[in-house]
This record gives sequence, C-alpha cells and structure tokens, in this order.
Amino acid sequence: MSPVFAHGRLRLYLLKLLDEAPRHGYEVIRLLEERFQGLYAPSAGTVYPRLAKLEAEGLVTHASEGGRKVYSITDAGRAELAGRGAELTDLEREIRDSVSELAAEIRDDVRGAAGRVRSEMRAAAGQTRKAEGSSFADAKEELRRAKQEWKEQARQAKAEAQSARHQAKEFQRIAQQVQEEVQDRFSRGDWPKGVWEGLSDITAQLGGLVAGTTHPKAAAEAAGASGAGRATGEAGGAASADGADEAARAPEWARDTEGSGDPGRDLDRLLDRFRDEIRDAARDHGVTGDQLAETRRHLSTAAVRITDVLNPRREG
Repeated sequence: MSPVFAHGRLRLYLLKLLDEAPRHGYEVIRLLEERFQGLYAPSAGTVYPRLAKLEAEGLVTHASEGGRKVYSITDAGRAELAGRGAELTDLEREIRDSVSELAAEIRDDVRGAAGRVRSEMRAAAGQTRKAEGSSFADAKEELRRAKQEWKEQARQAKAEAQSARHQAKEFQRIAQQVQEEVQDRFSRGDWPKGVWEGLSDITAQLGGLVAGTTHPKAAAEAAGASGAGRATGEAGGAASADGADEAARAPEWARDTEGSGDPGRDLDRLLDRFRDEIRDAARDHGVTGDQLAETRRHLSTAAVRITDVLNPRREG
C-alpha cells in the first residue's frame, strides 16, 4: 500500500482541520479516520509529534481544558494555509483517490481470501468424496469376504451333519449286531460270556468311531453285503479271518472270560473296565462336541440292548 500522505501533506491537512475548529489530539485522529471512511486511521505517534512541531513553529497553539490540550490555529497558521490553497485542493483530491485505492485493495484482499476459502472447501469436499468412495469399496469387499465365509461354514456344517448321520447308522448297526450275538449266547445258557464279549465288541467299535476309523467288522459286513452270492466256503473263510482280526483288536479284559463264580460281581468289574477303555480312547484321540453327542446316543442304545439281554422278560 502506497503512503496515504506524501511528504508534508499531513502537516497541511492538520492546519485545515484546526482552521475548521479548535480540537484536541484524539478528535483530530477521529476526524482523519472519518474522512478516510474508516479505511485509514493515523496513530497517536503520528499525529501528536506533528501538532507539537506546528506549535513550535507558531502555526498552532494549545490551551488545557479538563486535563487535555486543545489545539487552535494561529494567524500565522491561517496565513500559511491561505498561501497553499491550490496545494490543499490537490490534497483533498488525493485523499478521495486514496480512499478509492484503499477500498480497491481491501476488495482485492477480500476476494483473494474468499477465493482461497472456496479452493480449500473444494479440496476438502473432494477429499471427503474420495474417503467416502474408499469406505464404500472397503465395505463392499468386507461384505464379499463375509459371504464367502458364510458359504464355507454352511458347507462344513453340511459335511459334519452327513458324517454324524453316517456314524449314527453305524452305531445302530453295531448295537443290533451285539444284541443278536448276546441273545444267541443267552439262548444257549452262556449269558455271562455273551455280555462280556458284547461289551468288548462295543468298546472296540466305539473306539474306532472316536478315532475316525472303520471297525474291521463293519468293513467286512459291507464287503459281505456286495458279495452275498459267493460260495459258502468263501464266506466262512472270510468270517474266520474277520473274527481273527477282531479278536486281535479286542482289549485284554475282553479275552479274559473266566469268572469268579459271582456273576454280579463279574458284571460290575466288566462295566468298570469297559468305562476305562472308552475313557482312554477319548483321552488319546480327543473328543469333539459332535462325537460326544454321537457317543451319548450310542451308549444309550447299548444300555437298552444289554438291559434287554439281562432281563429278557421285558421284550415279552
């Protein structure tokens, strides 16, 4: 911004203001601000030293009123003002031009500031849209991954359900087979040995079920079902081989068929050893929730079958 007053012009304008009326320093400052429409206000450090210099030159004088210096123009001051009339006219025109120039500069500053604000707002809006677009893409990708996980979990649940149904059918087959064998022993008067061997068979086959393997007897029966038309000699040979394999897998306590003479006591011991065998299999291989549910159903079925063996009148 160029200087508002050229050299010596502020001195001349102060004489003009004092020629209009006596004034104190603060009033002179306020009038200058009004003449410039609030766009310029000289400081006290600019005005008071010049008033003091004018007084030293005899162009103005002051009187104290209420603790303030009130400055008045002298005859010498009026004489100088009259001798510089043309210069004063130019000064007033320059003041008007200065006001217009100051207003234009302020408008330019405001426009520049407004332009910067608009640019910053556009940039912020662009960043917001970009962030929103990125957030939408992230959410879409997350939804896609979640759908894939749901599909995979549904597939695993279906496979586990199919496996559970297969195990249930296998145990029903085992229980039915054991019941038939025990009842056959009972009909021949050898029920202690029948119960003993039946529990041994259930123990071996349940152990295979927990470990995720197929018991030899189940595999042999599945193969035998597809080849039911084979010769009786071949079937007998296969049965003998299966029996030998099953006997080899049977636990040691299952092969010990000698009793103590007290069948009730022998049965208690047999059940204890049966429980220990199942517990060891579970401890060695671990137990899942599905295996626990299947085992519970199997043991329930076995309990019903063996109870029927020990109390054959319940079936009648």
